[in-house]
Amino acid sequence: MVAKTSGTMPLGTPLPPFRLRDTDGNIVASTDFADDDALLVIFMCNHCPFVRHINLQIASFAREYMPRGLAIVGINANDAERYPDDSFDAMKREKARVGYPFPYLHDEDQSVAHRFGAVCTPEFFLFDGERELVYQGQFDGSRPGNDVPVTGDDLRAAATAVLTGTDVDPEQTPSMGCSIKWKPGNAP
Repeated sequence: MVAKTSGTMPLGTPLPPFRLRDTDGNIVASTDFADDDALLVIFMCNHCPFVRHINLQIASFAREYMPRGLAIVGINANDAERYPDDSFDAMKREKARVGYPFPYLHDEDQSVAHRFGAVCTPEFFLFDGERELVYQGQFDGSRPGNDVPVTGDDLRAAATAVLTGTDVDPEQTPSMGCSIKWKPGNAP
């Protein structure tokens, strides 16, 4: 396991467009969320120990914040051929097992991950109502084996600020996780 920290998309960057298939077979596009108060895009996967460490709390966070106006999508961009635990069928099983209430999308050609500059899983991109990036940071300070409780406090503070119309703290701790598993020749 090689830990990476999240990328450095500048705050204020417009939402990169996406149009991907979800685990239910639907096509989900960035434009589908135009009427939501904010949008959280999570680059995630099934096998990464960093994601597995917080996956139940991500699902709980989503159940709490989606009714408040936060749209959420999870995107798996890992090379499923070399990492079969991240295959489309495995994504379906993982969504059901964990209980993610949001669409779990498959970025099979990894083009969306490239547009976002995503580098690790989990990686959180929070966009405001104007679809400008206001947060790219960690869920919280918990990591596998560090004995820090999983609370989601960092992401909760950012999401609450966006949904209440207050400024998101620009001092943000990067997320840490496994590197995205790029297909041969696709690594940035």
